Formats: sequence, C-alpha cells, structure tokens
Amino acid sequence: MIGIINYKAGNLASVANALNRLGSEFIITSDASILDAASGIIFPGVGHAKPAMESLKENQLDTWLQNTTKPVLGICLGMQLLFTSSKEGETECLDIVEGRLEKFDARQDKVPHMGWNICSDMNSHPLLQEIFAKDYFYYVHSYYAPVTTHCIGNCTYAGVEFASIVAKDNFMGVQFHPEKSGKTGEKLLSNFLDMVRSA
Repeated sequence: MIGIINYKAGNLASVANALNRLGSEFIITSDASILDAASGIIFPGVGHAKPAMESLKENQLDTWLQNTTKPVLGICLGMQLLFTSSKEGETECLDIVEGRLEKFDARQDKVPHMGWNICSDMNSHPLLQEIFAKDYFYYVHSYYAPVTTHCIGNCTYAGVEFASIVAKDNFMGVQFHPEKSGKTGEKLLSNFLDMVRSA
C-alpha cells in the first residue's frame, strides 16, 4: 500500500487518480502511524513552502519524513521541501537533500515555469527505467532547486539549469507533475511502485 501524505498542500486528487489507473492501493493520511504501515510514500505538493512546512510540523510529519527508511517520492513542492531551505518565505525545509531553492528571474522569462519541458543529463536510476531525455513532463513552479550531486535529471528554463529529478538514499523527488504528464509520467510512477515492491 502507498501512503499519500495529506498536509494541506497536496495535489491529492490527481495523484490518487493516477494510482487508481495503475491499480495501486493507497491511503491519503496525515497520521504518521498509518504511514508507518505503508510500503512506500508519495509526498505531493502545490502552493507556498512556508505554510506547507507549518502544516507538516502540526502533525510531526516533518520529523517522520526525516527519519523514515521507506521509499519516498516527492512531487513538485513535495520535492522542494526535501531540500535544506527555500527563498520562498525564507523557509527552513526538511534538509534531507542539501541545497537552497531560488526563484526564477521574471526578467528572463515568464514566472511561473508552466507547461511541457524535457529533462537532460539523466543518470541511470530505477526511477528512470525506460524514460529518455526526449520525453516531456508537465511543470508548474516559480522556485527551482540547484543542480547537486543528488540530481539525476536536469531541466533548463529562464536561462537557469535546475534539478528536475533528485535521488538520495530512499528519497526521490521530481519537480514536474508525473500525474499530469501522460504516459511518460505514468511510467515514472509505475517505476516507483516497482521500487516499493522490491524494497
């Protein structure tokens, strides 16, 4: 079973619909004891970093996430909150993946970065089985994560190369929305489910 974290910032309906299409059992919860019973975790998110972190802390989900050894997939804001901090609201995040989120420069291009874009410099990783640099994903975000050693896929927008896919230990994150990215996004979610089953 997949646990989808409900913390008042999740894109819950579309993630749930995607898992339904893949035939995966899941539960949406903010209860850490229920998440303990799940085999893998999806950490979705839309909105502003600061209230999202405050919502996590209300239910001690921040410390739960920092200590879990289950496979975790962060999506959009869920990926961003895995990092150390964000310029958005000068927010201290989970500090699972090192780095600080910055905002795109609206003088360079429209902000938010919204629409379809490709990844580049993708590394070999089970999450990326049968996913290629020519494949498009759907993005909606104003803040971006830095390219670090934990980046396994990059994207470029507004003259900035940023981390589109990250992986560190049992934690993975994608800046785009796989649940809104057609067959390619569905394949990535399927890969994650395969990783959960084999963990």
